Amino acid sequence: MSPSREPPALPNEVLMVAESQWIFTETELLRTPSILDGLSPEKERENRGKGVNFIFQVGIMLKLPQVTLATASVLLHRFFVRHSMVEAPGRPAFHYYSMAATSIFLATKIEEDCRKMKELVVACVRVAQKDPRKFVDEQDKEYWRWKDNILHNEDVLLEALCFDLTLEPPYKILFEYLNYFGENDNRRLRNSAWAFINDSCMSTLCLQFSSRAIAASALYAAAKHCHTEILDDEEGRPWWETIGLDLKTIKQACNCLAAVYEHVQVKNGRDVSIHERTPEDGDELTAKTRARHPQAIRTEQSDTSDHLGDGGMGATEGSRKRTRSPSEIQGVSTVNGESNGRDANNGTPEISPSGDGRNHSKDKRRRVANGEMRMNGVNDDHSSATAAMPSQQEAHTADEISEEGEVEA
Repeated sequence: MSPSREPPALPNEVLMVAESQWIFTETELLRTPSILDGLSPEKERENRGKGVNFIFQVGIMLKLPQVTLATASVLLHRFFVRHSMVEAPGRPAFHYYSMAATSIFLATKIEEDCRKMKELVVACVRVAQKDPRKFVDEQDKEYWRWKDNILHNEDVLLEALCFDLTLEPPYKILFEYLNYFGENDNRRLRNSAWAFINDSCMSTLCLQFSSRAIAASALYAAAKHCHTEILDDEEGRPWWETIGLDLKTIKQACNCLAAVYEHVQVKNGRDVSIHERTPEDGDELTAKTRARHPQAIRTEQSDTSDHLGDGGMGATEGSRKRTRSPSEIQGVSTVNGESNGRDANNGTPEISPSGDGRNHSKDKRRRVANGEMRMNGVNDDHSSATAAMPSQQEAHTADEISEEGEVEA
């Protein structure tokens, strides 16, 4: 399918500046408040995943759209960059479940998809108690405890975020990419890329890459998973360059996303890796997600044919310049004749049957001069092709021996 003519919209500069303030390196993410308070990086990553899973379960009960849940996940990850999950003297600990509920409450306001407080609290109680059919009364202590935590933590969350609520979910960007490349009707590719973005919420990918990079990495992973090739543009540029990204950044994001899948629990409680990471320094031609544009292929073929045409003409002229003279051919034949005569008798000149003491090399020179060189005139140790088409080294030696022969004459 041919790609759409409308390019994806350029990123909003305000959103890019606001988002860049929340982009961290892997080294910086190893120095979060929770890790500095003694929590291991693996445990912190697990707690983050549990908080995001809590958001998804509550969102399913409340029938919230995926964009709202992704926004709540980003808010949760950003909050724990500045606050700890571990209790310290004079500082309370923030549980990931209570902060996840607060993130949902704030995300519904940001995305303008609000729910009643009662519905939110009841869903949080049911998910926390792992009882989706639990009856929750407004007079229960559990109900009021969750409601008070949500209302109190909302101010803490806003303060930690510095009231920066400008977010750009990667789902809309992914939809623009699919329309631009003409893959919006590819249901398998679309669903796979959408699922990869959903799973990226479980990791800290939103703290390491921009939304556009996350959408592109999801599309790249989905294209490899579905064995789909995206067409290059007419200039021969790969699809990731047409949207302003480089392949190394996309592969780095895919490797961070692979952390969600690469460790699974087995029966003996041991973690094993089931996926290999994508090499980040691979060649663009071996990415296996791009298809060459026919126009670019025709251009390359025409350039190659023009280059070969020039080279073929030069080779023809060179072969004309290297045409050997009859004297060179005579000298080569003389070399073959003398060598053949000496080799047959261990270096002793062969005596002619007439007994006149003349060797066959002089007879062969005469026959070559008279144009009588035939297959029978060449010794069995050499072929007629060797005598007819000598190498350059033989031709050079033949000139020297030919000059010596003229002196002897």
